Amino acid sequence: MTIRDKGLDYEHLAGQRVDRALVIARAGGLNEALQQGALSPRIDLTLSEAIVLGLLRQGVHKFIVIFGHGSTEIGEVLRVYQEAGLLETYGVRNEIAAAHAATALRWVTGEKAAVVTSIGPGALQALAGSLAAASDGLGVWFLLGDETTEDEGPNMQQIPRHEQQSFLRLYQSIGESYCLHTPQALGVALRRGLNTVDHPHQAGPFYLLLPMNTQAAPIANFNLDELPTGSPPPLGQAVDDGRYEEAVELLLKAHRVVVKVGGGARQAGTELQGFLELVDGIAVTSPLVSGVIPYDHPRNMTVGGSKGSISGNYAMEQADLLVSVGSRSVCQSDSSRTGYPQVKHVININADTQSAMHYNRTLAFVGDAAATLKHLNEILRQKPEKQSGDSTWFGDCQDKRKEWDAFKSERYDNATLFDDVWKKEVLTQPVAIKCAADWARTHEDVVNFFDAGDVQANGFQVVEDDRLGRTFTETGASYMGFAVSALLAGGLAERPFHGLAFTGDGSFTMNPQILIDGAQHGVKGTVLLLDNRRMGAITGLQDAQYSHEHATNDKVEVDYLAWASAVKGVQAKHGGFSTESLREALEASYNYNGLSLVYVPVYFGPDPLGGLGAYGRWNVGNWCEDVQALRHEIGL
Repeated sequence: MTIRDKGLDYEHLAGQRVDRALVIARAGGLNEALQQGALSPRIDLTLSEAIVLGLLRQGVHKFIVIFGHGSTEIGEVLRVYQEAGLLETYGVRNEIAAAHAATALRWVTGEKAAVVTSIGPGALQALAGSLAAASDGLGVWFLLGDETTEDEGPNMQQIPRHEQQSFLRLYQSIGESYCLHTPQALGVALRRGLNTVDHPHQAGPFYLLLPMNTQAAPIANFNLDELPTGSPPPLGQAVDDGRYEEAVELLLKAHRVVVKVGGGARQAGTELQGFLELVDGIAVTSPLVSGVIPYDHPRNMTVGGSKGSISGNYAMEQADLLVSVGSRSVCQSDSSRTGYPQVKHVININADTQSAMHYNRTLAFVGDAAATLKHLNEILRQKPEKQSGDSTWFGDCQDKRKEWDAFKSERYDNATLFDDVWKKEVLTQPVAIKCAADWARTHEDVVNFFDAGDVQANGFQVVEDDRLGRTFTETGASYMGFAVSALLAGGLAERPFHGLAFTGDGSFTMNPQILIDGAQHGVKGTVLLLDNRRMGAITGLQDAQYSHEHATNDKVEVDYLAWASAVKGVQAKHGGFSTESLREALEASYNYNGLSLVYVPVYFGPDPLGGLGAYGRWNVGNWCEDVQALRHEIGL
């Protein structure tokens, strides 16, 4: 008996698909259709339709897509379900940009999205783009075309080797992956994806590989109860086996407590501020959590690390006890493990055991940061009060914070410098960023995104966020082109926001298709393009290490305003050569009902007033030998 004899031929299933989508839409959703009896709990359908139903059940209603021959069947399912009003499909022009947009949407709004690609180059581009979600702990679905399962011969665009599941092994090197070689395994695949994408502490991308011949494969009498729901539960406070009392004893004896605030502390702002007062602690933040402690909090020394601040790095260098909260301790965060040369003890609070045990001499707390800090605070309040507000440690750090603020003010007071490329006085990059970031805080719905490079490095030294959620700096992968691609999320969100992408000429030209995708999908946002005609961060590193630059600048004049104006619906504005003209251009972009590009030429050169400097160590280039020697000397 053939599939057709069983009534499972494709034409029959496709017709049922249309009717089923309308039934689900009228009922208000899949679960409602089942509860009302409008939909049978057992149905015949193709694998691709079952995938879409499974994702709808998990709250995934947005699909960012670049279709190809490896995704035609799932594309057809998305068409039918979109016409029924159950989901939205957004066609874009680059898989990396799609990955970034989905990542930004989850980061800013919490909404889930799926990226859909073909087989081969498109899938590999999505893999590259997913590094941001993996590095920053953000859950995104990836539905990727894959080679057929019957091995009839090489498939076009597969990895050219005579072996099975090469793509699966490749994706497994980045994160959780599953190949739907067998359609009946769908329930397990979706469960593993849900557990990854919705993990409360260590979320990440999930790669669901879809062989081209199984996408349209029929599944008879499929039980819709196999489509999983629910989310993994969050951890509570770390277990109390006596270590809280041990930690309190260490904290009260220490003279100079520094608290490093990482991405895992995003939801612990209130507890952190109370903790700092109780232990006479000084906070040093990572760029990922700008605003979790208000910039003007007296105990906030701002960023520290390889590209830190005068005050942040001072606190790290002088501390005798480190409290690490939700940090992966990446190289730039702790100066390649040399950032705390005087620390004798570490208290590490993290939901991940490996991260919690990163340093030697560590008392580890594996659990939710907010809940663990809350319990620590309760115990601390029962102890004799520690000298805090007028302590020597607090006073010394306050002095360094004033020094840092004065250092920055001097640069802000010298807004323009003569630049050899532009042959005139132009804004410095710190001043342009300061102007735009201050402007953004005057509008509650403006969200800042920073692209990698010199813009990002200056940016997290400049921003003065008063709350979490104003600024998103993708420092996990430090992906060039992330910020401009992230603007698409503002047009996809249930509650649209005005994205402001701080980008350089290098990052923008890696993902310029936002001009087209933004116009297509109704993005209301701004590309702030700061042009110094080079990859400034790397030029600066080359100068610092070798006193020469090489292959990081160009002599090609690009009319970015003409480029943006060539896309109908995009507004192009010159930001001028003063903070006043830049604010006017930004306000015009905010009032424009669409995407704008604001272009600003900025200074690059040897004048120290043109940048904000670096205050830590880094294990790169010809610095490695000295940095590594110091790390082993410290032994932390």
